[in-house]
Amino acid sequence: MLTDSQVRQFHDDGFCVIEGAVEHDACAELRTRAIELVEAWEPGEQRTVFTTDEQERSSNLEFLASGSRIWCFFEADAFGPDGELRQPKQLSINKIGHAQHDLDPVFERFTYTPRLAEVAHDVGLADPLVLQSMYIFKQPGIGGEVGCHQDATFLYTDPLSVTGFWFAIEDATIENGCLWAAPGGHRTGLRKVFERTSADPAGHDTGSTGDLTRFRVLDETPLPTPPDDLVPLEVPAGTLVVLHGLLPHWSDVNRSPVSRHAYTVHCISAAAEYPAWNWLQRPADMPLRRLDGVTA
Repeated sequence: MLTDSQVRQFHDDGFCVIEGAVEHDACAELRTRAIELVEAWEPGEQRTVFTTDEQERSSNLEFLASGSRIWCFFEADAFGPDGELRQPKQLSINKIGHAQHDLDPVFERFTYTPRLAEVAHDVGLADPLVLQSMYIFKQPGIGGEVGCHQDATFLYTDPLSVTGFWFAIEDATIENGCLWAAPGGHRTGLRKVFERTSADPAGHDTGSTGDLTRFRVLDETPLPTPPDDLVPLEVPAGTLVVLHGLLPHWSDVNRSPVSRHAYTVHCISAAAEYPAWNWLQRPADMPLRRLDGVTA
């Protein structure tokens, strides 16, 4: 499916942009289904907020259990000082994650396609397994910043193999929080990993079964500073952006009155080792499936 220039862009820049990869009707169907899932969802007592701010990130059991379910995560700015939502629930959700591609037929149909499997093959991902999916709302006015990061920090394999497939469900612009990326930044090393642990910040074992998380630094070299060291990826709805797992990328707050819906699928190679300390784990009775739809 990819042209020679698109493959070259992926290897040179760490990303490639494929406009018109998905029909607008398919985007509209996925958007409608995402809103239906939110309307039907009832939050737990924790009312989990999604944030990429390392100083504020706290992993609770809802987050850690979401690798095998469909769960909604609130925007950090969705709540007022009284702890109540400032706006309706459907305008307060940051994202849906992380297994709707296997548990919902609309998301499953959108994800497991020969075209996407071909794209993965073209960029060199061998025997791709679908590890997680996220439907991101980037809500008007409160859509939160996603700090500059490398996907391999959160979805580590040995050797590194995670590849992101980011679909613009709505037009993505600078005003509503489009992706920004650091061309060539994938040629640098992995800075840190986000792992489950049973040790508290002081290093004492809590006796838990890995229900705490921490960042473990591998390389002190700072990531590029947004937005100065990055380039914006403004794309129309239906575009697919393929992201190398080491590529530093970022998105700003959505301060506009227009949402920026997107759907992201992360795949890993079936030949790579996926450590048990990765935050996202699936039960044995829910094995990963290949992009061609076959169970691994």
